[in-house]
Amino acid sequence: MSLQICIMTPERIFWNGQSEEIVLPTNTGEMGVLKNHAPIITGLDVGAMLVRTKEGWNSFAIMGGFGIVGQNRVILLVNAAESSETINAESAENDLNTAKTALQDAKDPKQQVEANCAFKRAKARFQVVKNLTKNS
Repeated sequence: MSLQICIMTPERIFWNGQSEEIVLPTNTGEMGVLKNHAPIITGLDVGAMLVRTKEGWNSFAIMGGFGIVGQNRVILLVNAAESSETINAESAENDLNTAKTALQDAKDPKQQVEANCAFKRAKARFQVVKNLTKNS
């Protein structure tokens, strides 16, 4: 038996399927989940998430939320999600460089918080595209 994974955004069920393993970006670092994992509820950070199916690894960018693990099911309630197939690699790299510059140039605390959030989103999207090219 494998894990049943369901990734939900406010708009729709983003991805639903079977998985052998999942690596989540949590608020306290990355967390791997295999079958028979102990029940847990965790906050999800903005970042790249990896899902290993029988066909191989899939990579998704998630934009924060919550994860519930239990009884070989993983339910992820996320603010937004993107798959590697829908992200343009060149655009993702340009967005990352722009966000990095904006973060370095941010002066006041509000600008720094906004720039840091934009940087984390851009970094997650770039990591997903980078994982796709590495696994091809």
